[in-house]
Amino acid sequence: MRTRLINTAPAYPGHIPLNSFENAFLAVGSAVMSLLDPYRADLIAALGETTAGPALPRLRDIMLASPEGRQILKDRPRINTKTVDINALGQLPEGTWGRTYKTWLERTGVTPDSREPVHYVDDPELAYVMQRYRECHDFYHSICNFSVNVESELAIKYFEFANLGLPLAAISAIGGPLRLNAKKRRTLFSEYVPWALKYGSTSQCLITVYWEKRWEQNVEDLRTELRIRDSPAKWSKKSMATVASAEVANSADSASS
Repeated sequence: MRTRLINTAPAYPGHIPLNSFENAFLAVGSAVMSLLDPYRADLIAALGETTAGPALPRLRDIMLASPEGRQILKDRPRINTKTVDINALGQLPEGTWGRTYKTWLERTGVTPDSREPVHYVDDPELAYVMQRYRECHDFYHSICNFSVNVESELAIKYFEFANLGLPLAAISAIGGPLRLNAKKRRTLFSEYVPWALKYGSTSQCLITVYWEKRWEQNVEDLRTELRIRDSPAKWSKKSMATVASAEVANSADSASS
């Protein structure tokens, strides 16, 4: 019987060890299938993990060089509705980071519980770095003021590639524009991509930000600190109506409490 050339014992809960051939096969397969069905979050997650390569050790080293990043690696916080009191964020003053994130969730209909767990990164610490990136992805949308439509998602992928250097962001940025019509592609490449590459490459590395400890910080002060400015994002009237109704509900909740 042929022996696998890797240790098959899982290194952490949910870990699925792969040898080099299996990793390459899964990377190619998930890339092809995610292009055919871009809403398969599990395939996109697998693609991100199997193509991360040296990017994860580099991001870990960047975190270790930052006091805030070191604290994140020590604490290993998770972001979901069990660890973050979303309703409490809605009670924070207007203009705070926490209130901004809560409003973004309401406008987009996104939940922080939607992120896939990491399976295919062998080193437990690097697996956490990948998980942290994945769970902070919505923070990047929110701090940059982008929605979750295709062109907005691609803008954030370009930003992430310039800021974090993960191959998944580059792969998505290359294949994603094929899903846009001509008008939206013009907007993407004339407005969104130049902004994303400029500010992604000059802003602070966002993997080092302990977002959960910044809830009460003024969001514009946070953007200034991170060197993120002049977002070209465009929101639909429907999403603006959604946030308006949510603000009414938050005001009513505050008045009754």
